[in-house]
Amino acid sequence: MNTKRWIALVIAAAVLVISLLVNSVFAMFQSDFAGNFDELMAAESSQFEETVIEQGSANSRIAVLEVDGAIQDTGEASPLFGATGYNHEFFMGQLEQIKEDDSVKAVMLKINSPGGGVVESAEIYDKITEIQEETGKPFYVSMEAMAASGGYYIAAPADKIYVNKETLTGSIGVIMQSVNYGELAERYGVDFVTIKSGPYKDIMSPTRDMTEEERELLQEMLDDSYQSFVDIIVEGRDMPEDEVRAVADGRIMNGRQAVEANLADDFGYEEDVITALRNDFELADAEVFKYGVSQSWGSLLNVKVQSLFGNDIETQMLAKLMTEYSSPRMMYLYGDK
Repeated sequence: MNTKRWIALVIAAAVLVISLLVNSVFAMFQSDFAGNFDELMAAESSQFEETVIEQGSANSRIAVLEVDGAIQDTGEASPLFGATGYNHEFFMGQLEQIKEDDSVKAVMLKINSPGGGVVESAEIYDKITEIQEETGKPFYVSMEAMAASGGYYIAAPADKIYVNKETLTGSIGVIMQSVNYGELAERYGVDFVTIKSGPYKDIMSPTRDMTEEERELLQEMLDDSYQSFVDIIVEGRDMPEDEVRAVADGRIMNGRQAVEANLADDFGYEEDVITALRNDFELADAEVFKYGVSQSWGSLLNVKVQSLFGNDIETQMLAKLMTEYSSPRMMYLYGDK
């Protein structure tokens, strides 16, 4: 055997040994990671980093909560992997923290949202009213650029609602949409085969027209959710139902119109709302803070994951497809689904 073949064999053997070592290390890491991942997720979702906005007494504090983006539960347990925008479970965890933390004396809720899911909006509303009833902690809302539909729904129980004159709000109502591409599919020779257990199992199918019976069934569902929306405004704003229904026809309105319709109390920016809370509840020396993601090693893992998978267009599209809802659902939402 000549020298070149011996060199080739040595290199091949070295590659094999290195490969076995790498695979062994990876297997050990994978096993350890799998065994502790649930524990990591639980810890990550329960830890909130607090950022002080204004210095003050640590025993008397004002919490600032933010709802930014569409109010939808995309199934993400925590912002561990760098999800941007609104995270429902993370926000609900903040509300629970507010309820249990005796040092928090008042809450400012900043809303910049076109609304979202009926169920998620109701969960937030129920939790806010639960905190108000059980702890007496006041909630003031600061509406940002938009607080429409479900964004208004979660603001309704607040003790006071502040808007900017250019805030887009209102859009009180329920919407449910689907796309019918049956004719387009037929044009290109695409045939859909559906086997169903009952006449309404494929209701709102995108491949056929809806029947009148199906429309009536869905309309009854939407009417129930709409009535719930009206009821929470009647209770939260202390308004007669006929006054609420007069503006609860889906119309969008600006801040000035919202104040005139009694859907908001006053004009102001974030600092004005904080000042109002201090003055109204004797919190002149209160610390003002907000919650953020805990800077644990899970956050470092997020950086590693991003560097591994990159931030290319294909990755973003895949994430979008994995997190968006593909089925029609009732929404308290302004604008397109």
